[in-house]
Amino acid sequence: MAAPVNIVVGSHAWVEDPSLAWIDGEVLRISGHEVHVHTTNGKKVVTNISKIFPKDTEAPPGGVDDMTKLSYLHEPGVLQNLATRYELNEIYTYTGNILIAINPFQRLPHLYDTHMMEQYKGATFGELSPHVFAVADVAYRAMINEGKSNSILVSGESGAGKTETTKMLMRYLAYLGGRSEVEGRTVEQQVLESNPVLEAFGNAKTIRNNNSSRFGKFVELQFDKNGRISGAAIRTYLLERSRVCQISYPERNYHCFYLLCAAPPEYVEKFKLGSPKSFHYLNQSNCYELDGVNDAHEYLATRRAMDIVGISEQEQEAIFRVVAAILHLGNIDFAKGKEIDSSVIRDEKSRFHLNTTAELLMCDTQSLEDALIKRVMVTPEEIITKTLDPVAALGSRDALAKTIYSRLFDWLVNKLNISIGQDPNSKSLIGVLDIYGFESFKCNSFEQFCINFTNEKLQQHFNQHVFKMEQEEYTKEEINWSYIEFVDNQDMLDMIEKKPGGIISLLDEACMFPKSTHETFAQKLYQTFKNNKRFIKPKLSRTDFTISHYAGEVNYQADQFLDKNKDYVVAEHQDLLIASKCPFVAGLFPPLPEESSKSSKFSSIGSRFKLQLQSLMETLSSTEPHYIRCVKPNNVLKPSIFENFNIIQQLRCGGVLEAIRISCAGYPTRRTFYEFLHRFGVLAPEVLEGNNDDKVACQMILDKKGLKGYQIGKTKVFLRAGQMAELDARRAEVLGNAARTIQRQIRTYIARKEFISLRKVAIQLQSRWRGKMACKLYEQLRREAAAVKIQKNYHRYIARKSYTNLRVSAIALQTGFRAMTARNEFRFRKETKAAIVIQAHFRCHRASSYYNSLQKAAIVSQCGWRRRVAKRELKNLKMAARETGALKEAKDKLEKRVEELTWRLQLEKRLRTDLEEAKAQEIAMLQDALHAMQIQVEEANSRVIKEQEAARKAIEEAPPVIKETPVIIQDTEKVDKLTTEVESLKALLLSERQTAEEAKQAYAGAQARNGGLIKKLEDAERKADQIQDSVQRLEEKLSNIESENQVLRQQALAISPTGKALSTRPKTTIIQRTPDNGNILNGETKIASDLSLAISNQRGPETEEKPQKSLNEKQQENQDLLIKCISQDLGFSGGRPVAACVIYKCLLHWRSFEVERTSVFDRIIQTIGSALEVQDNSDALSYWLSNSSTLLLLLQRTLKASGAASMTPQRRRSTSASLFGRMSHGLRASPQSAGISFLNGRMLGGMDDLRQVEAKYPALLFKQQLTAFLEKIYGMIRDNLKKEISPLLGLCIQAPRTSRASLVKGRAQANAVAQQALIAHWQSIVKSLDSYLSTLRANHVPPFLVRKVCTQIFSFINVQLFNSLLLRRECCSFSNGEYLKAGLAELEQWCSNATEEVSINQSLVTLLPCRKFRSLFLTSAYIQYAGSAWDELKHIRQAVGFLVIHQKPKKTLNEITNDLCPVLSIQQLYRISTMYWDDKYGTHSVSSDVISSMRILMTEDSNNAVSSSFLLDDDSSIPFSVDDISKSMQQIDIADVDPPPVIRENSGFVFLLQRSE
Repeated sequence: MAAPVNIVVGSHAWVEDPSLAWIDGEVLRISGHEVHVHTTNGKKVVTNISKIFPKDTEAPPGGVDDMTKLSYLHEPGVLQNLATRYELNEIYTYTGNILIAINPFQRLPHLYDTHMMEQYKGATFGELSPHVFAVADVAYRAMINEGKSNSILVSGESGAGKTETTKMLMRYLAYLGGRSEVEGRTVEQQVLESNPVLEAFGNAKTIRNNNSSRFGKFVELQFDKNGRISGAAIRTYLLERSRVCQISYPERNYHCFYLLCAAPPEYVEKFKLGSPKSFHYLNQSNCYELDGVNDAHEYLATRRAMDIVGISEQEQEAIFRVVAAILHLGNIDFAKGKEIDSSVIRDEKSRFHLNTTAELLMCDTQSLEDALIKRVMVTPEEIITKTLDPVAALGSRDALAKTIYSRLFDWLVNKLNISIGQDPNSKSLIGVLDIYGFESFKCNSFEQFCINFTNEKLQQHFNQHVFKMEQEEYTKEEINWSYIEFVDNQDMLDMIEKKPGGIISLLDEACMFPKSTHETFAQKLYQTFKNNKRFIKPKLSRTDFTISHYAGEVNYQADQFLDKNKDYVVAEHQDLLIASKCPFVAGLFPPLPEESSKSSKFSSIGSRFKLQLQSLMETLSSTEPHYIRCVKPNNVLKPSIFENFNIIQQLRCGGVLEAIRISCAGYPTRRTFYEFLHRFGVLAPEVLEGNNDDKVACQMILDKKGLKGYQIGKTKVFLRAGQMAELDARRAEVLGNAARTIQRQIRTYIARKEFISLRKVAIQLQSRWRGKMACKLYEQLRREAAAVKIQKNYHRYIARKSYTNLRVSAIALQTGFRAMTARNEFRFRKETKAAIVIQAHFRCHRASSYYNSLQKAAIVSQCGWRRRVAKRELKNLKMAARETGALKEAKDKLEKRVEELTWRLQLEKRLRTDLEEAKAQEIAMLQDALHAMQIQVEEANSRVIKEQEAARKAIEEAPPVIKETPVIIQDTEKVDKLTTEVESLKALLLSERQTAEEAKQAYAGAQARNGGLIKKLEDAERKADQIQDSVQRLEEKLSNIESENQVLRQQALAISPTGKALSTRPKTTIIQRTPDNGNILNGETKIASDLSLAISNQRGPETEEKPQKSLNEKQQENQDLLIKCISQDLGFSGGRPVAACVIYKCLLHWRSFEVERTSVFDRIIQTIGSALEVQDNSDALSYWLSNSSTLLLLLQRTLKASGAASMTPQRRRSTSASLFGRMSHGLRASPQSAGISFLNGRMLGGMDDLRQVEAKYPALLFKQQLTAFLEKIYGMIRDNLKKEISPLLGLCIQAPRTSRASLVKGRAQANAVAQQALIAHWQSIVKSLDSYLSTLRANHVPPFLVRKVCTQIFSFINVQLFNSLLLRRECCSFSNGEYLKAGLAELEQWCSNATEEVSINQSLVTLLPCRKFRSLFLTSAYIQYAGSAWDELKHIRQAVGFLVIHQKPKKTLNEITNDLCPVLSIQQLYRISTMYWDDKYGTHSVSSDVISSMRILMTEDSNNAVSSSFLLDDDSSIPFSVDDISKSMQQIDIADVDPPPVIRENSGFVFLLQRSE
């Protein structure tokens, strides 16, 4: 991690900061080895050039999910990447194949639900976002595929989340390898439920963690050859025994003590417990409760977990009795006795706890007291009993408590292993190691020494694994790696564990000598390791020593090393507990061997731990390791706080920085050829313009820049430390020169733009001035032209006025003469018209009288003839009524219906009659008024004409005497009077015309209203008919359901013991109907005839047995031929499946629906099932889907349960149909004619006129089985299509990278090829959809089912694409959004093209009631197969729309949630917004305010218990019912379907050849 030397002025770099650890800034000046940096917080820092690191200014704003992708792999870069991702709630990050998990200190349930497990199942490592499930999935897949065991090592300091991470690993592995329950519990359930038990007895609250594991745990999950969990084993390491007796504030003891104190009252009273404050082992700290934890509930949860893992009720009670005994044991206190160095029980309170402890342990009270305050020493001469002083007695008490608890914990672990069970035949396992992380406190004792020793061992294993991964990477890329150095910590491990001379060996030696003390032990360490660079002796202490671990120096206090290393059981304690009357307590202390009891009782904890650790390392070495490093972001245990120094220390302790050092020792920067050319292609544009290979192009760029020491592999470029920064510096120089060129061009453009604008303003000013001068000239010319025009108009006015006066005088004179002539003419015409009117009235009266007489005679004749015809028809009806006496009940019902309809018809007629009468009256009134007006107008015209004629005659007859001035004056007055009268008549005529127009308008309005009322009346009638039909269908359905229930009840009664009498009837009483057995209806018995035959002839049953047998054989042959026929592909006839139609006709003819017992239904179902064995044959599946849906539709519209006839309303039939039914009923004496007539009667008129058949139980069961097969076939077709397009969807979620040619501008052909490659996968999906759609259409599958398939497939596409988009950050880019948008356009085009033109049968069109409907359907109809499938893509469409919009920072939250993405939830929008990155234009995502608002809403949702899962779930249910199919499918006419040749020539299937008229 050495700093690069190519730091230049202007570079962005990281420098050390005392508060933030690292801070970025810009280099201002470089003076030798000193660098002046201006940091982002405004400070100026001067530091050495070796202590600064370059910063990647082009790093994604959301960080990278794998830190090996960082351009600069160093400590500040790693820290910045983790901080960026943690801010976005991305708590998981890869470093190669190492997973770093940062504790969020809040619940993120959406990251661990079942949807997330389904997404990571089988996914390639690194394909989806980093996750603990991905590590578990890689381990599981490697175990399955390679057959090698794997292990997952989870490490981190207390509070980092190791335990929760381990739980998630176990859950996911149980999800992958779960199996069906065995004896009520599965292995994976017991393994998962073992966690609460171990946490209750092995976890405690510490300063750093409320649920800190105080022991190490390694869980081995064993798998069988099928990858199912077959067994498990739990191994624990180094339980912290001292915590039982000694705790400090604010820590707590183990959880089980507090859980027991919060147990139900009966247990508290039974064990004589109380508040935790009353017990010495618990009240050493004032912390008794945990925030958010209810100890009473946790106690019940622990008991339930014990039940699941197989701990019996008696064992549970014994366990908690021991726990209570330890609490009471801690309250026993001692006082100084009468003798020297002796002790006694202090007081009555202590005596009470002593008695309670003995009672709970079921041992003798006095023996317990002696074991605590006395010791027995055996010498060769005698046995000496020694008393202990109070201090030693307290030590004896604590030693007993620790021993009991330690043995109890070991028993629990052993019990869990026995209960879970191990598989001796298992060849593969996955181990999950939950071990304590590196610890360094102010006071570090023996526990910290063992913990850090463990971490040193694991760090060596980790370093070897990382080094091995580096080697594998280099070998895979075929580069030279022989010179890479590897830092090992073997010298540290030798110093600790080497024999002899190691720290553990020296500690064991010191423990064996009675006179050894911690001081002598420390001096021995000083002497042994005085020259070891890993060992440091503090200056101011005589017992402390410091060890330089890989994570830093740790100072240990050796004061209690000797005591904590001794693991022995006091003989008195052993004897006391072995003698316990409780088998459980006695079992915790098995008797020691004879040799062991006589020899030293000392046992080294350190040595035993070293052996356990060695065994663990051997196990890990034999497995393929996977590492998870848990990190605690802060010490206050609160979310959204990221402490840099704390994180760096944990990364250092977790070995992550050590792994980075190993990577930096080799080639820390690795880029694929595409990424390298994309970033550094600007350094050599000529290389990109050539037709060189990508590898050769990278080589040419590196050689041109003179770099040394790099390596080029098969797919990647490997750069040494510092070379990336050097290339970036040169790239920045090239980009800087380009930027200066661009700036120069921009400045030129701006200056020219200013000049052009000034010139334009000058030209505009000149234009304005010239325009103003032209306006003045124009105004002068306009005034002159106006004066000339005024003069001209005045002269014209004078001349016109003179002419007008002359003209008016001439006209007045002419008018007088013409008026005189008109008056004379008017008088003559008036007299003539009066005569004509009288003649017209007389002729009209004579014609009307003659017509009335003829009309009366015709009506009389018609009435007589109609009466005669009516009498004849009444006679016929009375004769028909006598013949149809059996239908009287139906007649009554029909009469009621007719009366009701007649009443409604009369009401409608009355309303229509009233409306027509009102309309007729109004029309008559308007016509009368119009006629009167026309008469008045004609009279006025005639008067005017007469007056004009009279005036003309008067003028002609008048002598030309000019002297008669008075007469002329009188005529002029008359003329004026006539003129006035004419004007008044014209006005009256005009008003009458207006009145007529208004009347016409009113008439038109009345007609419009009348038409609207008629239309409403027709709509009301149609709605009434629809409601009536719906009521009838509901009543039929209700009656069918009730009858089916009745049949099922009868069937249950027949099976039950009380119904045995039904099965004792003679077999001859039930005769199945066949075409040869005569008229027997519904399989019923003819009891009376049987009895009469039995009386008359005792050999009757024997004679009837032979024809019955022959009939059954013939029917069996017909059934065999039918089954053989339908097992073949019979094809389609006119779009109707032949097999379904033949099956339906045969079953209907054979009366199979109406018999109690038949095997034909089972044989048909078996035939269909055998045809579906090949599940991948889409053509066969589509064929049977079409047949089963058609057959089910026919059954749905034909069958009804028995007993439903009385409840089902009868359909309306025509008179001819009912007469034909009576005729066919009378012809049933002939079997063949009965079948033909029955079938023809049903086919006549289509499906609407079919009467329903009362079906028995086998027919109803057959209908249910057929429904199940239909749903199964539908699901198989849907799932097959899903399987076919699922791999293509994985390729469609991310846009394929364009070739290097697209990086060079001007390559239109390359861009066209790249564009074609982008949609190739989408076109493959479209081809698959087209193929399946063609198959379904070729097999005439109902469009309703095709639409359902398309809808569910598009929903599946929506779920897969949307979930993948949310789980893969590289997919949330701008260019990928454009790619997805283009692909969705292909799907939209397919939806619009998925139609078919279907011609409509002319005979069906004639049945339509309305001419408008017939003209609409006669031409053609279009079937839309896609349906609403396009709407199912709403999530991915809106997400893609969000990705490709511009100016995202300007969008508000309301605009996003209401306008852009109304369907997406806040969690989904937050996920997309934080993962978005623009790889095309470099724009940013939404603003920080919008992100903050989203977080607030997400927090509110989590508080309100709203589901926070952002993934979608695929719906695999059956989205339709039988009723939906029945309503959606059209009527099927099966009368003219030709039978197949196999059965056409068979005499038993003659009925299939009959056609309906």
